[in-house]
Amino acid sequence: MMNRWPTSVLLLVAMAATAGAQDNGRSLDTTGVRARATADSAEAQRTGHNWFVSLLRKIARRSDETPADSVTVTDSVAGADVVATAAVTTARSFKSRKDSLSWENARTVAHRSEGYRVVVDVFAKTLRVIDHGDTLRTAPVATAMNATLEYGGRVWRFETPRGTRTVRGKEKDPVWTPPEWHFAEVALEHHLKLASLQRGRPVKLKDGTRLTVKGDEVGIIAPGTTEFQPMILDEHIVFDNTLFIPPSGTKHRQITGELGHFRLDLGDGYLLHGTPYAKSIGAAVTHGCVRLHDEDIEWLYDNVPVGTKVYIY
Repeated sequence: MMNRWPTSVLLLVAMAATAGAQDNGRSLDTTGVRARATADSAEAQRTGHNWFVSLLRKIARRSDETPADSVTVTDSVAGADVVATAAVTTARSFKSRKDSLSWENARTVAHRSEGYRVVVDVFAKTLRVIDHGDTLRTAPVATAMNATLEYGGRVWRFETPRGTRTVRGKEKDPVWTPPEWHFAEVALEHHLKLASLQRGRPVKLKDGTRLTVKGDEVGIIAPGTTEFQPMILDEHIVFDNTLFIPPSGTKHRQITGELGHFRLDLGDGYLLHGTPYAKSIGAAVTHGCVRLHDEDIEWLYDNVPVGTKVYIY
């Protein structure tokens, strides 16, 4: 995600995110994002800048400003070689003959489908709700950035999957649980190391402070004390130049608002969902989910039953 992209894998050409996404998943407009290695108390975090929120807004701003193009970014951070390629274009382009045939097959299945269904044209960035031969709703969408993230020996591929899926569930005001790739992106953006927090295994920091998990909160215990001090929510946990990934199920692993007001679950972390970043609609910018305007995803929530087939090509 050109001279206005960061020298990292984020390729946040237009990701909110939070996504952005989620994509469970998922389901990422101000300035200035800085990672802050907090001192030895939760109070220090309370007085710091909320760079996590700023990061999400920075991502969204890049998404809104970045024109259609294709770019490859190579970087080396914390001993990790990172290569990411993003294609932001509505033109049909394929990696191989096999890729082309896969698209053609998925399109044929979608065109031959019957009954009440949802059809997503990834290249055209368009979603349609069709009842037999009648089109009930047409909406612009944002789809995956088609990027690969390699970090710490792991590889993530961000694509909107072709094929047939089913609406497994629907949710109003969804909360996003960021996958590990989200934290890898942030660590790369700010040149931080990455580590996972585990329940029952406190981490002793350089100054003697213990970073630990208690119930559904992450907090610290200062040297010479036994008092547990919860960390501030909506901020990443950064100590000793390391970004710590909170365990799933903790308050620090939840982000509200990033998926808009509604989401439809397609399984395997893929969603149809809303977004606070309206200008990203129509671009290839997500981590795999299909992102819609508020009024469109609300219509889907109200009118697309659980069990409806979704054809993506």
